[in-house]
Amino acid sequence: MEDPDKKTEVVLLACGSFNPITNMHLRLFELAKDYFHETGKYKVIKGIISPVGDAYKKKGLISANHRVTMAKLATKNSDWVEVDDWESSQSEWLETLKVLRYHHQKLLSPDPTNSLQNAIPLTKPGRKRKQEPNRHDPVKKKNQNPDIKSVPQVKLLCGSDMLESFGIPNLWKLEDITEIVENHGLVCISRAGNSVQKFIYESDILWRHKNNIHLVEEWIANDISSTKIRRALRRGQSIRYLVPDVVQAYIEKNNLYSPESEDRNAGVVLAPLQKHASDSKN
Repeated sequence: MEDPDKKTEVVLLACGSFNPITNMHLRLFELAKDYFHETGKYKVIKGIISPVGDAYKKKGLISANHRVTMAKLATKNSDWVEVDDWESSQSEWLETLKVLRYHHQKLLSPDPTNSLQNAIPLTKPGRKRKQEPNRHDPVKKKNQNPDIKSVPQVKLLCGSDMLESFGIPNLWKLEDITEIVENHGLVCISRAGNSVQKFIYESDILWRHKNNIHLVEEWIANDISSTKIRRALRRGQSIRYLVPDVVQAYIEKNNLYSPESEDRNAGVVLAPLQKHASDSKN
């Protein structure tokens, strides 16, 4: 019989540019961890930072090597948040869903030979979900065999800007959004008074799976962003206390951000927009 006091283990996965990583990125993990532990139902066992690869083609995106190194420096003293460079080392841009699948599969079988081929969906592709009414995410089943039951849930940790980006045409595939919120779940950190709840209400997909979207209000206002960090650096202004000291030192040592670096990928169509627009024509 299942122990009613047993808490569901959770792994928090944050995907993004981290260009550069800021103190706010690190705060997202702490806020989410506090939220889950305060429910009394969950135990956060790990946080994973997964910087996007260079093939994402975002304007001003410096090399993944630098972004991963800065993230590792920023989390060096953390006993639960780590950096994973699998996504950033891929030659092609990967959808966030594939990264979630990869980390879920890695928890199922922690094999160093794990690859993109192992990053299978939690429901069989090519079948309509309506034909499989009893099929659910294995990690959420309560009465399955103990091996499956003990696998932690991998939830996508994000800010309100990522959640609201679901509404940008061709940036996300609807089936990807559905699988993310249905099979994995979202943890969205939003500022008090933000309109995230309204956005969820106006989206049929998100509303249908709203119980798997955890909204965490950030009561201590924090408006730090990578964009603002880069702007300050271009203008020769201080970024101290906005990023970890080791990250600031690394940026200065390598002279990472400049007007020239900000023009990188200028005029290039963002990888997901390019890919999904192309797919919709086929």
